[in-house]
Amino acid sequence: MTTKAEFLARLRHGMPQGQGSLAAEVADRPAHPAEAVEVIRRQLSERWPETLARFQTEFERVAGVFHRVPTAAEVPDVVGRLARERQARRLIAWHPEALGADWSAALTAEGLTVELMPRGEIDDEPTRPALRRRIAEADLGLTGADLAVAETGSLVLIAGRGRPRSTSLLPPCHVAVFGRSALVESLAQVSAFFEAWHSDAAPEWKGGVINVITGPSRTADIELTLIRGVHGPQELHAIFVEADAPTATGRHG
Repeated sequence: MTTKAEFLARLRHGMPQGQGSLAAEVADRPAHPAEAVEVIRRQLSERWPETLARFQTEFERVAGVFHRVPTAAEVPDVVGRLARERQARRLIAWHPEALGADWSAALTAEGLTVELMPRGEIDDEPTRPALRRRIAEADLGLTGADLAVAETGSLVLIAGRGRPRSTSLLPPCHVAVFGRSALVESLAQVSAFFEAWHSDAAPEWKGGVINVITGPSRTADIELTLIRGVHGPQELHAIFVEADAPTATGRHG
């Protein structure tokens, strides 16, 4: 039985470990967000290897698992291996237009039952709960990533047509695919993208929920016992495609 004094002592001991890792500062709001995004992209076209290395370090620090493949053709091989290791059978994925590639045949050849998200909005109210149940019953969720933030090891995903946020939240294992065009260095740069998306977003995804995912779901109870997978996936995997992932990410800048 833990006493009150012991519990408070553990809190005092644990709090300094999470302090001082990132300095908080207010980012200036760009006058022309789309132009600011283009400047960021040009800068990162030269220093993306360093940005990727830092992303991997921070992503693994928050318990993410990083994979790297030469081209998009190797993505199903990685997903298939993950499925076999977990004895997974069912995979739910963004619609190919949102994902930027259709890996259905290759994933089926890996022994998976693949269900793709509908292309458009789900306006039929009875259909939504049934779709959500199927997503929750899937073993793997496959998505793209709109941004990969090196500073924090975070993935940014925009919800919208063909890319419901439940795809990344409900299955116990989430796999996100991204390429160089998704890489950013800092949260300050992310804010420029948010401004651009808000003002210049394409109709098919404007107004969608933006999820910022930093590691798998983790929850600590009053005894500070850390448990994964209570409010989201137990595992988070990121697949970096060296030839740049064929996702819809490019249009977001």
